[in-house]
Amino acid sequence: MLMSFLTLAVVQLLALMSPGPDFFFISRAAVTRSHREALMGVLGVTMGVAIWAAVALLGLNLLLEKMAWLHKLIMAGGGLYLIWMGWQLLRSARRQHKQPASDVPAEPPVAARQGKTFLRGLLTNLSNPKVVIYFGSVFSLFVGEDASALQRGGIYALILLETLGWFLLVATVFALPWMRRKYQQMGKWLDGVGGVLFTAFGLHLILTR
Repeated sequence: MLMSFLTLAVVQLLALMSPGPDFFFISRAAVTRSHREALMGVLGVTMGVAIWAAVALLGLNLLLEKMAWLHKLIMAGGGLYLIWMGWQLLRSARRQHKQPASDVPAEPPVAARQGKTFLRGLLTNLSNPKVVIYFGSVFSLFVGEDASALQRGGIYALILLETLGWFLLVATVFALPWMRRKYQQMGKWLDGVGGVLFTAFGLHLILTR
């Protein structure tokens, strides 16, 4: 069991380090808004992982196999949300192209926006196709039917702590002043690429479901 636990820890870390919607969302929040707001996004993403991990421990792969319509619904809903996110990024890139900013964006003090960032982080994770596939198949391989409640609890804690730790690091690094200056120089291109990627993710989910 210890070897399986360590293997899962490595697999989870590699999955987190693989660039995807979660990484792009948090890094962009850190460079365009504030470190505090990026942390709200981290909490949102971690909450999404907490939900997926809990469902996976209860048998997500079996549920998706028996309820094909649910799998299609999740994919369609996730696809539409990612397309919407992609459209927002493309609009941002267009605005920056027309009116390039000369200064680093000021940190927004509005608490309501932090709550919105939390919700977007949560929805971005819940709609992430990589997360659905990971928790519906790969993750389930490490949780056998004979796993005790203590073992399942340890795995659950491991997943959440690794997720929180990694994205806290991402938020902190991308909130550094020199990272924000770099974004100011390349913001419209990064948002444009991100918009295309989010839209492609969404279309892939909808067309292949």
